[in-house]
Formats: sequence, C-alpha cells, structure tokens
Amino acid sequence: MSRRFKDALNIDELREIARRRVPRFAFDYVDGGAEDERTLAGNRAAFERLRFRPRTMVDVSVRDTATTILGHPASFPAIVGPTGLNGLQWPNGDLAIAHAAAAAGLPFAMSTVSMSYIEDLARAASGRLWLQAYVFREREISDRLIDRAETGGCDAIIITSDFPTPGKRERDLRSGLLPKQEFPLRTTLDILRHPRWILTVARNKPRFVNVERELGPGANVNNFVGHNMFDPSLDWDDLARFRDRWKRKLLLKGVLRADDAERAAALGVDGVWLSNHGGRQLDGAISGMDALPEVIDAVGRRLAIIVDGGVRRGSDIAKAVALGATAVALGRAPVYGLGAGGEAGAARALEILRDEFDRTLALTGCRAVADLTPDLVTR
Repeated sequence: MSRRFKDALNIDELREIARRRVPRFAFDYVDGGAEDERTLAGNRAAFERLRFRPRTMVDVSVRDTATTILGHPASFPAIVGPTGLNGLQWPNGDLAIAHAAAAAGLPFAMSTVSMSYIEDLARAASGRLWLQAYVFREREISDRLIDRAETGGCDAIIITSDFPTPGKRERDLRSGLLPKQEFPLRTTLDILRHPRWILTVARNKPRFVNVERELGPGANVNNFVGHNMFDPSLDWDDLARFRDRWKRKLLLKGVLRADDAERAAALGVDGVWLSNHGGRQLDGAISGMDALPEVIDAVGRRLAIIVDGGVRRGSDIAKAVALGATAVALGRAPVYGLGAGGEAGAARALEILRDEFDRTLALTGCRAVADLTPDLVTR
C-alpha cells in the first residue's frame, strides 16, 4: 500500500487508493456533497469549461512557482484546508496534513471541527496556521477559540458565512455518521471489512476537541454539537465586530457575489474566499470559479481572493490565478492523499499539484506566477 500511493500520478489515483483503504462512511464524508451533488459536479465543470491560449516561443527554461499570500511567502499559489474530521482518514490526521503543508511551504487552514488542538497544530504548521472559524450560537465559545488562535500564533482567521444550517448531505445521513454517529448494520459490516483501519484509526472517535475544551469539564458535547450549534443570525454587524476584535489578517469565506465582496471590503477584511463549501451546503449554487470574474471586476486586487472547490490539477490552479485569484484552497485533494497514505500521502498530493502547476507555467509560456494573465484563458 505504501508503494502504491507513492506511485500515484494524479489526485484521482490517490482518491481511489483512499476509497479502498478506509470504510465507506469515512470516504463518503470527504467525497460527498449535498442532495443531488450538482454543486459538487459543477465545481469541476467550472474548471473544465476553461481552455488555455498559450504563448509560444518564450524561454521558460527557468521558472519560479513561488508567490505571496497575505504577506507571507508560499511555494505555489495554494492553501491547504480547511477540512473536518481528518482523524477518520489517518491517526492524528490534522497533524499529518499540517506537517505536510509546512514541508511543502504552504499555509494550513485548520477547521473549527478539527480533531487536534489549535496549539498542537500551531506547532506542527511552523507558524503558518490559519483558523477557519465557525460562529456558534454561544458566541463566547467562538470568541475564546479566536483568542486561542491569537495566542497560538495563527496568521489569520477565516469567518465562515455559508453555514447558517448544515446542508443535507445524504451520503452521511445514509451511513449514520450524521446526525449522531449511529451506524446501521450495513455501515458496521463495512467497517469490519477494514481491520487495519479498526486497529489504527478507529481508536480515535470523532471529537471536536477544541469545542469540548471550551465547554468545560462535565459538559455534554453531544448536546452542543448538532444542527443547532451554528448561529443562523450571523450578519454584517458581526463581521465588523470580528474585524475590530482580530488585529491580524481576516478573511470572509462563503462569498459568491460581487456585492457581498464589496461590502466585505468596505468593512476592512483582508481577503474574500469564494466558496460554496465544496458542494456540501446549497445544492445548485455557482462555483467560486464562476463567481471570480465579477468579484475581480468589483474589488480588483484590493483584497486577497481565494477560490476553492474542485481543484484536482495544477492546471486548475493556473486557471484560477490567471483569472485573478491570489491562490486556491485545497480541500479534498490533500485529504485523499491522507486517506491513501497518511502524512506521506498528503505530501504526495501536494507534490503532484506543484509539479503539474510548474508544467502548466512552462506549457503556457510563463516563467513565474505573475505571468499568468487573463488572456491565457478562454471559455
């Protein structure tokens, strides 16, 4: 198995290795989307509609994939994460991905529902840690998590705006993972077909450890975690409050409209994150790539613009950057690597994407990231 993930040539091959290695409920949690999964498919289609118009007769013998994201260097225009419950794929999965991101020279955005503590991930990420912050009904818990992110040295927080209520993820409902981790017989039988996973990963029951810590000893986390934990009243006044509270870099995630990007810019955010939550929330939503042109027209390059959803190739990264994105966020791709081979598998996923991005630079006549311009891409 270890040799196979090292031999994977692309993200889809890592996905297939992960699919065979972990129980179906754990794979579906990563792989699935909401309802009919039209948004999930649309994220890939948005990249596939785009074609390159490469420059020719350009000396590309020396190339540089490096860039700057929110004032810090990155080895190529990408951010790792955020994804939840990575411990279902590999023991200490969040730490494994954080190590892989740090080794690759990329920032790592941890999820609020990480299975590892903020402080542990801050050490693993070598100071390039961002916190993707869900806003809870109990606002003091969100505030204390943000305080811990500051103490831990996080570079940025990401206020997540597209989660007023959980999307209807039917794969997870069928498997029994949601809403209460009550598995039907078919899921239990499938788990038993994965003895290696049982002996390693299954020791770590999914737990939102950072939330548990804030609830305090004796609190019943199961009463807190569920459909009522997130605050559907989150609004622009709240974003302004977070902006006043947090003095480092602040991003708003879940933007898919130019007017929302303009309003976020007016409130002083440092970046907008164009995202439909990986197709896991509103089925039928446009993709971040679909929204990118109008957001660029509205706010230009005044803000960092991050795009996620459907990135499977280094050429996808090049398309996003050419159309104005600062960077892409990698969600499923490194987690497929994690499921295929732990930290080394996640590192292999990042290696594949960086290599493909470098090749795309050469094949489109670009020596550096700054050479990726809109005229290189057409529909």
